[in-house]
Amino acid sequence: MKLPGEEEMGGGGVGPSVIYMVIGVSAFVLIVLFAVFRGNDQKHGGSGHLQQVQEQNEEEAQTQELAAGEETDAEGAEAGERPKLRAEDLDFWDMYPEEEETAPEESAADTTGTETDKNPYTEKLEREKEEERQREEAEQNDPATDGKHTLITNRDGTEEWVLISPYLTKNTLDFTKMEDKAGLKRYMENGRKTSYVGVDISKHTGSVSFPRIKAAGIDYVMIRLGSRGYSTGQITLDENFKENIEGAIEAQLDIGVYFYSQAITQDEAIQEANFVVQNLEPYRAHIKYPIAFNMGFVSNDKSRIEGLSREDKTAVTSSFMEGIRAAGYVPMIYGDKEWLIKEIDMTKLQDFDVWLSQEEEIPDYPYRYSMWQYNTDGVVNGIDGGADLNICFINYSER
Repeated sequence: MKLPGEEEMGGGGVGPSVIYMVIGVSAFVLIVLFAVFRGNDQKHGGSGHLQQVQEQNEEEAQTQELAAGEETDAEGAEAGERPKLRAEDLDFWDMYPEEEETAPEESAADTTGTETDKNPYTEKLEREKEEERQREEAEQNDPATDGKHTLITNRDGTEEWVLISPYLTKNTLDFTKMEDKAGLKRYMENGRKTSYVGVDISKHTGSVSFPRIKAAGIDYVMIRLGSRGYSTGQITLDENFKENIEGAIEAQLDIGVYFYSQAITQDEAIQEANFVVQNLEPYRAHIKYPIAFNMGFVSNDKSRIEGLSREDKTAVTSSFMEGIRAAGYVPMIYGDKEWLIKEIDMTKLQDFDVWLSQEEEIPDYPYRYSMWQYNTDGVVNGIDGGADLNICFINYSER
C-alpha cells in the first residue's frame, strides 16, 4: 500500500528542487563572506596608510622648525646677540649636591613656624629664662656674692675685693650662738658658755681695779709689756706693766701679754722677743695666755715700718714668733683684717694663733682666729673710760 506522495518523491530520493535551493543558499553565503573579507582588507590598508602619512608630516614640521631656529640663531649672532638657551641646555646643575633629607628635629621646627610666629607667652618665658641666666652669671662673677672674695678697707679708706686663699684654714664659728650679757659677748653651745671674756690694758687705759673687773665677768687680761718707738726705734717697758701684771695676779685673773713692734729687720724682731722673755721671767708661772706680736702703722704719722715689703713684714713677724715659742710661751699674731690679709702673708704664718681686731657685730675675716677684739670703747666696771673688750674661743689656761 503506498502512502500519499510516494510517487512524486520517486521512491524516497531527494527532488531536484531541493538541491537547487541548497546550492543557491551556499552561493549566497560565499558571496557575502567574500564581500566582508574584502572590506576588512581595504579598511586595514587605509589605516596604515594614514598613520604613515601623519608621521611623515610631523617629521617635515620638526625639520622646518629646526631650520627656522638655526636661521634665527644665525641672525641673532650676526646682530651681536647671544643665542637663547633653554633650562635643559644648561650644564651647571651638576655643580650642586643633592639636598639631604631634612632631620626630624628640623622638620619639627619647620612645623612650629619662624621666630616671628612664636606664641607671645612662649617668647615671654624664654625672655625671662634668659634674664635669669644673665642674673646668675652676673652673680657668679660678682665678688660680693661669689663666695670667693672678701672686702678689705685700706687704711686710706679705699675698698677692694681680695681673693680668699684656699690654703688657709677657714673660720667655722657660728655667730647665731653668740649672745651679749651686760655688753660682754659670750659664745654658747648647748646652753653652756664655751668662750672667755677679756680686756687688754696698757698705760693708756689708766687706773684699773682688777678685783672689780673680775667681779664684772672678766676672765683674762692681755697686758702690754712694752713697745719699740715708731720713730726712734728704742725699746721701752710699758710704764704700768709691773703694776698691771701684779694686780692681775693678785686678782687671780688669767694673764697674757703683747708687745708693740716697729722692728724693720729680723734681728730687731729677735731682740724684741728676748726683751719680752726677760721681763716675763719673774712672772712665768702666771702667764697662761699667749704673748702677742702687734705690728702696725701709726695714725697721722710715718712709722719705721713704712718701707717694708709684705715679705719683709712676714719675715720679721716669723722671727719674733719663733723666739717666743722657743722660750716656752704660746705666740700669737695681732692685727686687723687689712693687716692680716694684705700686709703679711698668713700662708707662711698659719702655725700661729691669731688675735683679730675688728669692731663689727659679726666679723667677716674669713680665716681661723682664736681671739677677737670686738670693741675698743666698751664699758667695764673697774676701768675708767673706754675698755678694749675681747672674746677668746680657747681656754689657754688649761692647755
